[in-house]
Amino acid sequence: MKRQIYYSQDTNLFIFATIIIRIYSSLKHKLMFKGHPKGLFVAFFANMGERFGYYTMLAIFLLYLQSKFGWTATQAGHVYGTFLFGIYFLPLFGGYIADNVLGYGKTILLGIIVMFCGYALLAMPGTGEIFIYVALAVISLGTGFFKGNLQALVGNMYDDPKYSSLRDSAFNVFYMGINIGAFFAPSAAEAMRKWIMGMKGFSYNASIPDLAHKCLNGTLTNTEQLEALSRTQVNAHFTSLADFSHQYIDAISGAYNAGFAVAAVSMIASLLIFILFRKYYKTADVTHKQKKAEFGSQIVDLTRSQVKDRLVALGLVFFVVLFFWMAFHQNGFTLTIFARDYTVASVAKSTAVIFNISTFLPALIVILGLFIVFAKGSSRNNRMFGGIAAVAAAAVFVYFFRELTDEGNPISPEKFQQFNPIFIVFLTPVVIGIFSYMRKHGKEPSSPVKIGIGMLITAIGFLIMVIASRGLISPADLKIQGGVSETLRSPYWLIGTYLTLTVAELFLSPIGISFVSKVAPPQHKGLAQGGWFSATAIGNLLAGFIGPFWDKWELWQFFMLLVAVTVISAIIMFSILKRLERATTS
Repeated sequence: MKRQIYYSQDTNLFIFATIIIRIYSSLKHKLMFKGHPKGLFVAFFANMGERFGYYTMLAIFLLYLQSKFGWTATQAGHVYGTFLFGIYFLPLFGGYIADNVLGYGKTILLGIIVMFCGYALLAMPGTGEIFIYVALAVISLGTGFFKGNLQALVGNMYDDPKYSSLRDSAFNVFYMGINIGAFFAPSAAEAMRKWIMGMKGFSYNASIPDLAHKCLNGTLTNTEQLEALSRTQVNAHFTSLADFSHQYIDAISGAYNAGFAVAAVSMIASLLIFILFRKYYKTADVTHKQKKAEFGSQIVDLTRSQVKDRLVALGLVFFVVLFFWMAFHQNGFTLTIFARDYTVASVAKSTAVIFNISTFLPALIVILGLFIVFAKGSSRNNRMFGGIAAVAAAAVFVYFFRELTDEGNPISPEKFQQFNPIFIVFLTPVVIGIFSYMRKHGKEPSSPVKIGIGMLITAIGFLIMVIASRGLISPADLKIQGGVSETLRSPYWLIGTYLTLTVAELFLSPIGISFVSKVAPPQHKGLAQGGWFSATAIGNLLAGFIGPFWDKWELWQFFMLLVAVTVISAIIMFSILKRLERATTS
C-alpha cells in the first residue's frame, strides 16, 4: 500500500508544479511583476528549468560520492568544492566569449547544450572516478556559458529608462524563478532514488553505504549492525555480507545516476523555452561591441577613470561576498551531513507534512488560492481559479495526510534542501514590498548596505547551528563509533537555519547581481557578471575545503567559525560603503 501511495505522489509532482506556476501568474501584479518587460519572464522560466536540473543534481551529489566510493567528508568535500568552483568560476570565461565573440543569446544556447551533455554523461551507471570528473568539467563549462550571460541579458532590459527603476525588483523576481526550480529538485531526486532502489528490492538507509564499503575493504570490525540491516533489506535472499554490500552500493549508485538523468531532461525544457520565445528578449540581446559597430560615435564610452572606479568597486564587493558563499554553500555539504548524522530520521505526523511533497504542496496551494480569492483587485476569473485550486488542493492534502502515521514517518537528508528555495519563493514578494515601501518614503537602503545587512543575518543563521550543536559528539568521534549520533536533534533547528539564511540571501544575492548590472562598464557586462560568479566560485571552493575542520573540530566550533567570518565580512562591507555608493553614480 505504501509503495502505491508513493507512486501517486510522484505523479502529482508535475501537476502541483503547474498549478503553483499558474497561481503565481495570476498574482503577477501583487508580486511586483507589473510593468516589467516580457523578456524577463522568458529568462525567468529558462533559468528555472536549468536550476531545477542543477539542484536536482546537487541535492544528491555529495551523497552519491560517499555512497559510490566510500569517501570521507573531507574527500567528498574536495570534489564538491572543486566542482562548485568550476560552476561559478567559468562564467568569467563565458562572459568574455559573449562580450567579444558570440553575443549573449548564442552563448547561452551553447551553454544549455553543453550542460545537457554533461548531465547525460553523469547519468551513465557503472562509471569510475575519471569519467565522473570529465562529466563535472563539461557541466561546469556549460554553466559558464549560460549563467552570467543570462543575467547580463536581463540587465540589458533595464538599461532602458522606462524600466531602470525596476532593476532591483527585476532581479528579485528572476531569483525567485531560480528557487521555484530548486524547490522541486530535492523531491525529484528523492523520488527517482526511491523508485530505482524499489525496483531492485532495496530501500534507503543512510548507515548502509559506509558500513558496506568498510565490509568490502576489510575495515569493519563489528559486523552485527550490517548483518541486521541486510536482513531487513533482503531477508530470505541474503547470501553473504560481501554480496549484499556490492548489491546495495550498485543499487543506490544507480538510483543517483537516474537522478542525474532528470537533470539532463530539464536542460531540454530550458532550451525550448529560450529558443521559442526569443522575440521577447532579442532587443536586449546586444553587446556593447555590437552597438559600437552599428552606431559608432553615437555610443558614449565611460572615461578611463570611471571604468577604473567601477571595476574597483565591483572587486571590493566580490571580495566580501565570497565569504557569504563559503558559509551559505554548507547547505550541500556539512548541513547535509548534519541532517544525515545528527538529525532524527523519522518524525511525527505534524512535522511530516512539510517533508512530504503530497501534503506540503497542497497546503501551499490552499494558501495561495485563498490569497487570490481575497486579494483586492483580483479579476473574477482569477478568483474563480483560486477558489477551485484551494478546494482541490485541500482535498488532496486531507487524502495524503490521512495516510501518514502518527509516528515514524521517515525523512531523508536531501529533503532539507527544499526549504531554502520555497522560503525564497514566499519571502521574495515580502522583501520586494518592504523595499518598495521604503523607496516611496525615501528610506530604501543602498545596494551595498543591503549586502552588509545580509552578511549579519547570515551570522545569525549559523549561530542557530552553534546552539544546536552543543553537546553533540564530534564528527571525528562519530566516525570511530560508526553510524549516526545517538543524540539526535529536531529537524526544526536546520529549518530555522535555512529560514534565516534565506532572508540573508535575499538581502545579498539578487541585490548583488543587480548592483553588478548597474555598475559594470558597458563593454564588460558579461565579464562583470562572470566576476560575480568567480567570487561565488572562490566561496564555494572554500566551502568544500574547510572540510578538514569539520572532521577535526567540535561541531559548535565549526559553526562558530562561520559566524566569525560573516561578521568580519559585514564590518568590512560597512567600512567601504562610501566608495561603493559613489561608484553607482559615477
